[in-house]
Amino acid sequence: MQIHILSCAALLFLAGQAQAQNDLTQYRELLAEGNPAELWEMRGAEIWQKKDGPKQASLQACDLGKGAGVTAGAYVELPRYFADTGKVMDLEQRLLHCRITLQGWSAAQARAQHFGAPGKPSVMEALAAWIAGQSRGMKMAVSTAHPQEQKTYKIGEYLFHYRAGSHDFSCASCHSSDGQRIRMQDLPNILRTPQAQAAYTSWPAYRVSQGEVRSMQHRLSDCLRQQRFAQVEYGSDTITALTMFLAKNANGGVFAAPALKR
Repeated sequence: MQIHILSCAALLFLAGQAQAQNDLTQYRELLAEGNPAELWEMRGAEIWQKKDGPKQASLQACDLGKGAGVTAGAYVELPRYFADTGKVMDLEQRLLHCRITLQGWSAAQARAQHFGAPGKPSVMEALAAWIAGQSRGMKMAVSTAHPQEQKTYKIGEYLFHYRAGSHDFSCASCHSSDGQRIRMQDLPNILRTPQAQAAYTSWPAYRVSQGEVRSMQHRLSDCLRQQRFAQVEYGSDTITALTMFLAKNANGGVFAAPALKR
């Protein structure tokens, strides 16, 4: 009798979880029709074209890997190796480089207000939203053909599994097995291609709970914060390596960001 009651309780719990997930999915679908990220994309396009900085230059000569000024399809091939800097860079690292070299900002000025807050809009997250949107509908195609790209991928893989912090956590603690969840949120298993594709191709995203578009640099920095890791500098090689590991694992997935998140 006791076993029967427990079985019923378990079934009711699972049914409740499934219903909650369905409700959440329907909620996202309704909001996606009017995703506020469109406003960030529009502002990002204006920032890209505007003459700014001490040199009064626009970013239209910025090479994101497909030639100066080419934004279509750039995001789905990032991070990548850039010969002019001799290193692998993700989108935001590359944008910082362009803001410094083309527009004449100092490194500190280029990084200023990199993440948005109420009343303090971010230049970088608006640019990230617009440039990412230029790859919408394209397949992820991150290369590891260059030795530096292979090295960065390996570093990212190591960091994904690296345990540290007061909780002795790693990225893999939450994202390397099926069926994990935190509160109402299903946690993707990044080691499985379909789940890696679904997760990566939905960033950047508009966070309903924060009222801001969040870039991949913000997403991963926040993951490290939640693991109680030391704070990393915006535009760090650590985030680029992790991004390379995640992006490469998502190859073949159709890019669909900026998306909408809780």
